[in-house]
Amino acid sequence: MMNDTITTKTDMLTSALKNAGLRLTLQRIAICELLAATDKHPTAQEIHEALKPKYPTLSLATVYNTLETLVDLGLINSLGSAGDDAVHYDADTSPHVNLACTSCHRVIDLPSIHVQALKNEVAQSSGYQIQGARVLYYGLCPDCQKRRAAAGQD
Repeated sequence: MMNDTITTKTDMLTSALKNAGLRLTLQRIAICELLAATDKHPTAQEIHEALKPKYPTLSLATVYNTLETLVDLGLINSLGSAGDDAVHYDADTSPHVNLACTSCHRVIDLPSIHVQALKNEVAQSSGYQIQGARVLYYGLCPDCQKRRAAAGQD
């Protein structure tokens, strides 16, 4: 079932790129496959580094252009920096909270019924047709808290 979900998400992303007028190259398909298959929140540089061995002609510009198009289409979210001066991307556009560690820069998802309720409240009270939202909290993850405590830092 998981592979079906990844395939469906990949197909949705690639179809959107094609409909937006972009040529569906093997590199762009690989970017979509990576985004569909991960629960991580990669940067453009991380995507480029992950795919470069298999696609040596892949340029960082292609990665950025593909990501920007997917963001503009509302199919992925641009989360901004996690304290590392790099934009992280999230292919999960369902209402949820993102937590970013300012030390190790890992970003995780936290499902919350409150985010969906807030989306509904905002839509109802404003009349807007909500297309997306980002809730991003910054702090220290439990692993980094333990490392700092062990090192005697507070």
